Amino acid sequence: MSDTILSMRSITKTFPGVKALSDVNLEVLRGEIHAICGENGAGKSTLMKVLSGVYPHGDYEGEITFEGEPCRFSGIRDSEHRGIVIIHQELALASNLSIAENIFLGNEQSKRGFIDWNRTNAAAAELLRRVGLRDKATTPVVDLGVGKQQLVEIAKALSKRVKLLILDEPTAALNDDDSAHLLDLLRGLRSQGITCVIISHKLNEVLDIADRVTILRDGRTISTQEVEGLTEDRIISGMVGRDLDNRFPPHESHVGEEIFRIENWSVHSPTQHGRLLVDRANLVLRRGEIVGLAGLMGAGRTELAMSVFGRAYGANISGRLFKDGKEIRLRSVGEAIKHGIAYATEDRKRYGLNLIEDIKRNVSAAGLGKLARGGWVDDNEEFKVADEYRNSMNIKAPSVLSITGKLSGGNQQKVVLSKWIFTDPDVLILDEPTRGIDVGAKYEIYTIINRLADEGKAVLLISSELPELLGLCDRIYTLSAGRITGEVPRAEATQEGLMTLMTAGQEAGK
Repeated sequence: MSDTILSMRSITKTFPGVKALSDVNLEVLRGEIHAICGENGAGKSTLMKVLSGVYPHGDYEGEITFEGEPCRFSGIRDSEHRGIVIIHQELALASNLSIAENIFLGNEQSKRGFIDWNRTNAAAAELLRRVGLRDKATTPVVDLGVGKQQLVEIAKALSKRVKLLILDEPTAALNDDDSAHLLDLLRGLRSQGITCVIISHKLNEVLDIADRVTILRDGRTISTQEVEGLTEDRIISGMVGRDLDNRFPPHESHVGEEIFRIENWSVHSPTQHGRLLVDRANLVLRRGEIVGLAGLMGAGRTELAMSVFGRAYGANISGRLFKDGKEIRLRSVGEAIKHGIAYATEDRKRYGLNLIEDIKRNVSAAGLGKLARGGWVDDNEEFKVADEYRNSMNIKAPSVLSITGKLSGGNQQKVVLSKWIFTDPDVLILDEPTRGIDVGAKYEIYTIINRLADEGKAVLLISSELPELLGLCDRIYTLSAGRITGEVPRAEATQEGLMTLMTAGQEAGK
């Protein structure tokens, strides 16, 4: 008989007007990596918040048994005391504190009522060694990249003598190297007897690392299966309730005349004097065309996009921009919007949305001038416009007065797109538009992108997922070390060929 470390039975959690979980069951075996998959809004994170005490006992129905004993957690401290630690997708680190201070925050290593810094830093250094992080324990967290911050969170969990580690989308914001290192670390923890539950939309990673997979759909348990013999298509079918024979909606392109041109565009770092981020880039976009921009992390994709969008980023920017054959100068974001250029950021939660505002205010934010009468925004018209986008974009919310921060990732992304589509742009730059959202929501976003192209808009699509670029784009530019290294039509593009171009000349660019 298998050794069950965790059993959750008949878990039901209700929010006002919404049943987030309905009679959900989960069983996790000791020492396994157990993946939980489902669309945004399926209830994955809610279930883990129930387990970790974020939603305390009495706030839900059902039973939790851990290591054979019933658990009634009243808060996170209770679950952590039992050895259950959750690492949320939004990392909970104090950026102004050191690595060591973060690891032992709330669990300070003290002696006679004072913090023992020698003991603190020595213990932190040992934990950093266990997770493979070579930075000094005294290094400020603000100086670390997202991948290293994930490792600090895991070191913090290990300091609490973790038995069950829960990771919510741990690789969503990581590059390939950092993702691979994190997955190797999880394998190492498994070999040490630590049980892991991982929530992820990256199904290739799930199949690579997990022992078993539980699929949730609409707040219900669909199945729990061994990974051996499981395929991405079978997981997707369980997640969305139907087969996605084609991950990308069918689309026939109707490419028109040139609408936007970037010539000899160069951008320097605003913080590192003399560092060149984009080096004499040249791109052409045409009406009705979806153009991809591929590059590894740090290649300069976002820097190129933001600098073009009214110099929103960068220093010592040079080069020329042409719209409909005429040279234009975009000295601010406002000027870019007036010239029909829009940019949807890769970080929707920090830069793309006001999460504490409702859908209505977010949709209208970039185009308030279209709603103003005599200097005042017409509230009725604002509501009407937002509601039209809620319907046409299939934003799943009871009203446009719903708070944006409470929406799923896919629906938040639809709000971002609505905001920029409302400005009626001719050129729409989409930076990682499907990052952190599930396959069903991705399909809807792809359909929206195709629709924008069919309306005659030019779309520049930046994505770290090569299959996404191959499935959507008419042409693909590759960027390496700030330089355009290739331009490949869809019919000739392959993952291998793009990767070759994405790594071309990297040594020369350093």
